[in-house]
Amino acid sequence: MNIAVFSTKSYDRRFLDDANASRGYAIDYFEPRLTAQTAPLAEGYPVVCAFVNDHLDAQVLDHLAANGTRMIALRSAGFNNVDLARADELGLIVARVPAYSPHAVAEHTVGMILSLNRRITRAYNRVREGNFALDGLMGFVMRGRTVGVVGTGQIGAATAEILLGFGCRIIASDPYPSDELRSKGIEYVDLDRVFTDASIITLHCPLTQDTQHMIDQTAIDKMQPGVMLINTSRGGLLDTRAVIEGLKDGKIGHLGMDVYEEEENLFFQDLSDRVIQDDVFARLLTFPNVLITGHQAFFTEEALTTIAETTLENISAFDHGQTVPNTVTSARIVSG
Repeated sequence: MNIAVFSTKSYDRRFLDDANASRGYAIDYFEPRLTAQTAPLAEGYPVVCAFVNDHLDAQVLDHLAANGTRMIALRSAGFNNVDLARADELGLIVARVPAYSPHAVAEHTVGMILSLNRRITRAYNRVREGNFALDGLMGFVMRGRTVGVVGTGQIGAATAEILLGFGCRIIASDPYPSDELRSKGIEYVDLDRVFTDASIITLHCPLTQDTQHMIDQTAIDKMQPGVMLINTSRGGLLDTRAVIEGLKDGKIGHLGMDVYEEEENLFFQDLSDRVIQDDVFARLLTFPNVLITGHQAFFTEEALTTIAETTLENISAFDHGQTVPNTVTSARIVSG
């Protein structure tokens, strides 16, 4: 069976080839993102493998289905880039990788918190220039700080447990509270309480119609002056323009982002010799208290191994006429 892989980088090829060694599928790798313009590359492939910034809207799905594709194998946990209702209508199977390395993302989240708090990147640049002054580098002790965790799935839970080790007080908001986390001293509260009580807020929830721009001007107005805001989940959770206003007036004291709402034209590519055309993103880069990484929180050996293995397991089940694990439809999510 032939598989078309879009948004391919060298590391995708390496880990997918390793996972495929015992299966022997014919995998063709395409560097471009999957869009209406590049969809013709997938003609004749029963399986299309896509990543977070590939476009799987109705137009693309119609083209894929009309030209032989029967399965969309996502090598990501998120699926907000897929028109699931249209996929259902076309009879396309959509499968994802639900939990590839929650600890990788959690550890990156805490790394961003520590880097922002202790101004590590600013201090690093100073020392390289021979400047050993401490002015402007003052941080705060994490122990005793109230941290709000929005979303306590596997990543949010792992983040909360790490921060408990720092002696932080953890409050959390999630429609499905965890008794296990409660037993460890984590208090579940409503979202407004997270906004008003936490001096650090970290987001770990999916992007849905309900969570789109959950951090908007109204939410920011409720937060403590100088709040630290971290987003390693989905860029669309933040209303970026409202966040910029919060940075300008000091309401947001620190911002850490591993994702960005309009990242598809920026992330996963080298643009160092070009002028960035996204004025909103360029404005974010001007703030000394903003730390942005390019969707790398997942980027570990362990995560990439799991992504490749799970993706090929999903495809193998489809190939053998078995129930495909980790499928998503417009009505439900099926666990692996």
